Amino acid sequence: MPSNAQSISARRAHAIELIQSGRVHSQTDLVALLKKAGYRVTQATASRDLEEIGAVRARNKNGEAFYRINESTEDAIARSTPLPSKLILSVDHSSNLAVIHTPPGAAQFLASALDHAGLTGVIGTIAGDDTIILVSKKATGGALLAKELLAYAQGDGKRK
Repeated sequence: MPSNAQSISARRAHAIELIQSGRVHSQTDLVALLKKAGYRVTQATASRDLEEIGAVRARNKNGEAFYRINESTEDAIARSTPLPSKLILSVDHSSNLAVIHTPPGAAQFLASALDHAGLTGVIGTIAGDDTIILVSKKATGGALLAKELLAYAQGDGKRK
């Protein structure tokens, strides 16, 4: 079962996605959309989440209110996500693949952080709900990639 911090980060990361999709015009919208996605939230929780991720109210050209995030997506995710060491439950490898297991709901957000971490020799990253697959450029690069991922986790997301 995920920890409270991990479920909060997953909920906030989902809120970021919803805001970026342009579907959040009010806190009530956010509450309804998060509930539809399976998150138990109140209006007060939605308000705290919006503040934590840096969302602000704006108006479109028609004068309709909506939420947007002033900072980059990566900054918003970084503010709402626990350190990578808390999200990486295990790492395994096979030939040119490295596989990371995360708490439920955390894989896509950790994958985004890894995409921007500058891991060497990665062709691509594929994320599901709780599993990430990284593909190495080298046919036998999975082991080295797994080692780098473990170092990344132990460094709390900072490259050494």
